[in-house]
Amino acid sequence: MVAFISFFVFTAFVAAYSSWKLRKDNFSTKDGYFLGGRSLTGIVIAGSLLLTNISTEHLVGMNGDAYKHGAIIVAWEVTSALALVAAALYFAPGYLQMGLTTIPEFLEKRFDGLTRTIIAFLLIISFVSTLLPIVLYSGAISIEQIFDISGLLGITQTEGLWLTVIVVGFIGAVYAIFGGLKMVAYTDTINGFGLLIAGISIPLLALWNIGDGNILEGLRLVFEKAPEKFNVVSDEVSVGPGSRDSIMPFGVLFTGLIINQLYFWTMHQSIIQRVLGAVNLKEAQKGLLYAGLLKILIPLIIVLPGIIAFYYFNDSFYDKKELVYPSLVKQVLPFWMTGFFVAVLMGAILSTFNSALNSAATIFSLGIYKRYINKNANENRLVKIGKSTSALLALFAIGIAPFIAHAPRGLYQLLQQLNGIFFIPMATVILAGFFLPKVSAKAAKIGLLFGLFFYVFTNFIWQVDMHYVHIWGIEFVLNIMVMLLVSKFYPRTNSFSITNIGVVDVTQWKYAKGFSIFLVVATLAVYILLGHVG
Repeated sequence: MVAFISFFVFTAFVAAYSSWKLRKDNFSTKDGYFLGGRSLTGIVIAGSLLLTNISTEHLVGMNGDAYKHGAIIVAWEVTSALALVAAALYFAPGYLQMGLTTIPEFLEKRFDGLTRTIIAFLLIISFVSTLLPIVLYSGAISIEQIFDISGLLGITQTEGLWLTVIVVGFIGAVYAIFGGLKMVAYTDTINGFGLLIAGISIPLLALWNIGDGNILEGLRLVFEKAPEKFNVVSDEVSVGPGSRDSIMPFGVLFTGLIINQLYFWTMHQSIIQRVLGAVNLKEAQKGLLYAGLLKILIPLIIVLPGIIAFYYFNDSFYDKKELVYPSLVKQVLPFWMTGFFVAVLMGAILSTFNSALNSAATIFSLGIYKRYINKNANENRLVKIGKSTSALLALFAIGIAPFIAHAPRGLYQLLQQLNGIFFIPMATVILAGFFLPKVSAKAAKIGLLFGLFFYVFTNFIWQVDMHYVHIWGIEFVLNIMVMLLVSKFYPRTNSFSITNIGVVDVTQWKYAKGFSIFLVVATLAVYILLGHVG
């Protein structure tokens, strides 16, 4: 009972405080609903970026991977700091100068309307088919395991998962539909602090217990049991460098991982929408760089617990990695903290879920409905369409989520493999739009389609014996070559340049470059210090 009370108290506080803070905001306008009135500050942006990115597919999926394969998977996190530096110093200034609401808008300015529409459809499909269902399912696993929903209600575990997915999905949809981006961002910030507190408490409590009241002694004992799991370069159970079945070959840092990180942190709509909603460039840069610092520290929450779990459980969960993190939480967390922890977990689920819904609604309303269905739609109508879109997509995600059970490579790896279908082709086109002025609109569309078919064929049909992140790198190079070749026969006909239309102040934050250098050095330090451990 105490656990449920603490859960409802924290959840209600987040909802009530956010509603009170935003009571005077106008959500009926396009900018008000989709971009938070362009009023987001650095702390809010950083908190929202963290919670939009970190959800249960990280807590459950990455800790499960760390339990089995060790710290090599930190590459997904710490290298994000480098992409966030690129976002702060180059991409954010360009986006804010152009006054964008969505990334597909940039593609229309640079290429043409059809390119924008294709990307818009692909983004919506990627949200519904990959991110939303996996976030809901991984969250349901954790809540079911920790609260034992099926046992309390006297139903099967499958029924408990379905019920949890439906309830969480419904709550998330309500937040996204009625609050818009600013409500999502504010709840993210509060839940972000909660996640940091609750998340770091798990490894600290575990190490305290292992070391009989001495955290450093506990860490020493965990390290002595399996020092190889702290190595960030080699995979303890790898089947060979670069192999299709390897969890994270070190070499991918220099191939496809770079492109993936650039896409996610500088071009992905659910991330960049926070930047587009910034009150000015200074606050956008602060938010991005603060988030970069958090990403370097976040492995303490989503990697270290998985390694600690190996100390407790040995290899008993090797075939059920998704149960590792919930089991560790039940092992070390005091009962009175359980409700608060699940509330924070719920916040992490809702954040990613809400963000994806809001982004998909923004893209559909402004990029598809306004362009092709009702060109004369006013702002109030667009907001209503956005809300309807969010509701419909939420229903689709809820219906799909429970069928993700027993993903063969783990939830986080499944998510990344599926993301590759969409991320790399879109990243290639957007990067070409920024850096390759000769690439034409026809070449962009052909390159986009080539990339989609190439990845699906090599990774899912032919199944070459190569890690999927390496395939991303090859795909990127081939996409660029295809676009440059097509542009020779169908040269660019339109003109484009980034111009400041004066939507917000684009004065640079004076500490942006210094902070960026610090993040680069810190990222390199992680690999230098932990690259030879074990």
